[in-house]
Amino acid sequence: MPKAVLLDIEGTTTSIAFVKDRLFPFAAEALDGFLATHGDAPAVREILAEVQRAAPAESPAETLRGWMAADAKVTPLKALQGLIWHQGYADGRLKGHLWPDVAACLRAWAAGGVRLAIYSSGSVEAQRDLFGHSEAGDLTPLLAGFFDTRIGAKREAASYAAIAAALQQPPGEILFLSDVAEELDAAREAGLLTCQLVRPADGTRPAGRHPEAAAFPEVAARFGLPR
Repeated sequence: MPKAVLLDIEGTTTSIAFVKDRLFPFAAEALDGFLATHGDAPAVREILAEVQRAAPAESPAETLRGWMAADAKVTPLKALQGLIWHQGYADGRLKGHLWPDVAACLRAWAAGGVRLAIYSSGSVEAQRDLFGHSEAGDLTPLLAGFFDTRIGAKREAASYAAIAAALQQPPGEILFLSDVAEELDAAREAGLLTCQLVRPADGTRPAGRHPEAAAFPEVAARFGLPR
């Protein structure tokens, strides 16, 4: 049995449609108003400075809109989206979507002594908000760690080695769950156990090179996790 489970979010714990059709449009629509209201806040100024360094030929707002349109996996965009979503979660406009099988399994795994952590391209702050304001309640007490692209890209083995070191867990004792085969390839290269979530509603295609499951109870059965 794995001693720890590392979880992707989009396509794994949460529907792709929620991220693409709810979270991303929410941030895009709120961008200009958020910058006008919070542009002088230290955290926002730091993000905008990073955006300006990345694309000095245009305004940070233009760069951010371009990144949003391209769904770019860049850290300053993800950090700013997280701040915008934080407001939505705080005032109740947003609730974090989880597939119906997820919360019960997370609770059972944590109660059984399995350490749980999140690794997503979305910022750590956005991860905490999604699980803290989820449709199943506040699940953050179950989670031992949150990791985003600040630790490295999700398709690079070094990122998973760094996460294992941060969790102080041997890679071979960590199971990584994701819908993306290339992420699973990188995790396996780093020595982690892997399982691809193939959820029909998300249109995930089996890669054929990792164990597969359609839902978390299947993961539990395959890897001997508490149920």
